[in-house]
Amino acid sequence: MACTRKLKTYLGRVIRDIERKCPQPDRDLQSLLTTAHQIVTQKKYDKNKVYSVHEPLVEFISKGTAHKRYEFGCKVSVAATSRGGWFVGALACHGNPYDGHTLTDTLPQVTRIAKSPHHVFVDRGYRGQWMRGRSPGP
Repeated sequence: MACTRKLKTYLGRVIRDIERKCPQPDRDLQSLLTTAHQIVTQKKYDKNKVYSVHEPLVEFISKGTAHKRYEFGCKVSVAATSRGGWFVGALACHGNPYDGHTLTDTLPQVTRIAKSPHHVFVDRGYRGQWMRGRSPGP
């Protein structure tokens, strides 16, 4: 905790020094300064934290496993054919949605590329209400 506080102090000093010496920064420097301000002001339990300076839009995904509890990135829904393994769809899903809700967004893309699928096979992450006889949806 003390190390984090010290690093935030250093970052605050660098931000103030840059703003003092360069009152009209260009677009790239301004975006870095905005990210730095967000890092300095964020608290432990805030939403929309910055986890990476170089990729500020990366998301935090909590996993349910003991060996790998957290991941950073973006959830992706990938569709492939069962014979041949041809990729026929890929969709980035921001906001860490439930896997079962991403299927309704991926199927139109698959239909556009590879005609109408006769069967859809999914892994256990897609278990949910729609598999128990209810209609798919959010």
